[in-house]
Amino acid sequence: MADSVSGKSCVFCEILKGERPAHVVLDAPDALAFLDARPLFKGHTLLVPRTHVETLPDLPADLVGPYFQHAQRLAAAMESVLGAAGSFVAMNNRISQSVPHLHVHVVPRNRKDGLRGFFWPRHKYDSDAEAADYAARLSTALTDQI
Repeated sequence: MADSVSGKSCVFCEILKGERPAHVVLDAPDALAFLDARPLFKGHTLLVPRTHVETLPDLPADLVGPYFQHAQRLAAAMESVLGAAGSFVAMNNRISQSVPHLHVHVVPRNRKDGLRGFFWPRHKYDSDAEAADYAARLSTALTDQI
């Protein structure tokens, strides 16, 4: 799917359409969450709106509340399912936005985990099966919250 501004294909729109694989954590009518392919920590999830918008100011006002309710549920799942002490929830608007499609990072955090400032270590999954397990665990927790 091409984004409406540049006409270039959008990686996240391709995931939304099922044209690109992803480990889905949450599949809702208005949003999709999936594991980051280059996670800061295992369980690092990206939440994207189904509507292609580039930045938070572009998201229609009536979608802002529901979108962040999904982020809130993901943050809770980081603690309840993954045993994280907390979470890091963040988004970039244009600057440092690697994919020009609005997305929120929800990252499990623990004390002394090595995340300092904006120099973030990346921790790969040992296998596709391990990534699938993380996605399934988080997805189950989100389904149970409904």
